[in-house]
Amino acid sequence: MSLPCASASQDAIGQLSCFRTEFYACLPTRGDALFELADSVLCTDGPVRTLVDLALAPEHRRGHGGLYGGLNQGRINVARLRQAQASLPLPKAADGRLVLAVDVSPWLRPDAATCPDRSFCHTYGRGEAKHQMMPGWPYSFVAALETGSTSWTAILDAVRLVPGADVAALTIAQLRDVVERLIVAGHWHEGDPEILVVLDSGYDAPRIAHFLADLPVQILGRLRSDRVMRRPAPKRIYDPKGGRPPKHGGEFVFGDAGTWGPEQAVTVTGTRHYGAATAQAWDRLHPRLTRRAAWLDHDGPLPIIEGTIIRLVVEKLPSGGVNRPVWLWWSGTDATTTDVDRCWQSFLRRFDIEHTFRLLKQTLGWNRPRLRNSQAADRWTWLVIAAYTQLRLARPLASDLRRPWEKPVPSNKLTPGRVRRGFRNLRTKLVSPARAPKPTRPGPGRPPGSKNRHPAVRHEVGRVLATGKAFS
Repeated sequence: MSLPCASASQDAIGQLSCFRTEFYACLPTRGDALFELADSVLCTDGPVRTLVDLALAPEHRRGHGGLYGGLNQGRINVARLRQAQASLPLPKAADGRLVLAVDVSPWLRPDAATCPDRSFCHTYGRGEAKHQMMPGWPYSFVAALETGSTSWTAILDAVRLVPGADVAALTIAQLRDVVERLIVAGHWHEGDPEILVVLDSGYDAPRIAHFLADLPVQILGRLRSDRVMRRPAPKRIYDPKGGRPPKHGGEFVFGDAGTWGPEQAVTVTGTRHYGAATAQAWDRLHPRLTRRAAWLDHDGPLPIIEGTIIRLVVEKLPSGGVNRPVWLWWSGTDATTTDVDRCWQSFLRRFDIEHTFRLLKQTLGWNRPRLRNSQAADRWTWLVIAAYTQLRLARPLASDLRRPWEKPVPSNKLTPGRVRRGFRNLRTKLVSPARAPKPTRPGPGRPPGSKNRHPAVRHEVGRVLATGKAFS
């Protein structure tokens, strides 16, 4: 499915207006209130701190009751909105390859005992910078990455992790849906470079690569520095004593340089902040799987999932911290020096999604509302994603409304926060399909002095099946 008018109008205003029309069509219930709520997120002055402040914005012509009514009782056609996101132009690498990043970010609700579907989220940097498990709603995001130094990404999907969910299994299903939508939208054709998916250390990259082997994707994931990989099994030699032939070769211990052997590819690249970056690659290494945890119920023999191990070492760190090597696993084999450079540079670009999380939370107020219903939290999440998408489409139209203490920036280098400053002026040129509110009067509400006879139900906090995953 393609957006209406997308082929007829190539200018940015037409494209942005077409997306706004499609976004409004994705709101079958309470669409006017939800659409104006997204506009108020984009046009309000300063960061979004509370929902009631959005009701005071001129773009939100309804009262605060309509605002909460839209979130609690409205409906969003998420499937159609996902397809609309995939149909928009997406950034690509220099070789025309799509690079996707997957990460989990929590909406922390530690004191909301009446909120259902909360899970313990692994967070860090709170208090004395210790790792803590905090109750909240974790969301898994998929975003397309740009090249070069930027804080922009293109969000394609977001899924809330329910208590008891397997993060790896959910990521596999989420990536499969996203890639299939991108293929339908025409972002990948036969003969194009395979889509590169970049993961952090909390994901089981070999397992994800195995279950997505039928799709045109490559998986690049970070590994812990205490892992042990295996080389391919040696060629079978006739043994008169019989016995089963070996399935695995010698060990490749990350912490023992004596087991590494000669590299298949080595690159040295000069960087501005890190000095010389040295990448070493060893080909056709695989983890030794056992029938436990995720592979406990696997039918048939356990697979041999071969890939390329890349060890990245930089000369210095700008922060002056401990300079530790970074270990990466790439699902491709027979890596060239070009493949090695593309992999480690794409992994560093993965951290651009952290800038997106910071914008969603600190500026657009994604985690600010104190909603009780988890379905209302999903609606608010997709409203914020739609607002961010409009900022991305308005990027070539924005002018630099900088503060007196800020340095001038070219129009093509504006951050999402600077683009948002001028969206109120830009909104007058765009399509606004929301209808005017009808005159009404507020309801009587609960009589003053009466007590609440229906106390809210308290819910226990669950846990997602992810070990060692640090949420951003």
